Amino acid sequence: MKIKKVMTKTGYPGLFDRVKAVIVDSIVLIIFMIIITDIFSTFENVHDNARIIAFLFIFLLYDPICTSIFGGTIGHILIGIRVRRENNRKKNILFPVALLRYLVKASLGWISLLSVMSNEKRQAIHDSMVKSVVVYEK
Repeated sequence: MKIKKVMTKTGYPGLFDRVKAVIVDSIVLIIFMIIITDIFSTFENVHDNARIIAFLFIFLLYDPICTSIFGGTIGHILIGIRVRRENNRKKNILFPVALLRYLVKASLGWISLLSVMSNEKRQAIHDSMVKSVVVYEK
């Protein structure tokens, strides 16, 4: 009789899992943009400011809202990782913290993400700055 071992990931996700989440989120953002564009196309006159606000809302608030409410974006959730407070891994980070985290992440781009390989907790620069960690969801 063979016994199967169930492998569970422990510790902190590395670069590969985090990049997979970014790729999924990129696809999600494209889908959101297509949906918004389709919705706007059903109206005769949509002011350009409405379009700008909608796209800014998608790009600026998707990550912070999902991270603060659900513990991660759709990409994080599908890959099985979550963003948590460094000092209490059971709690999500607060919205203002998630917003700052996202702004730093967006400003530094891949430089911040590549920094996950430089420390024990695999924190990117944007995680270290706001005292968050990315962990595997059990």
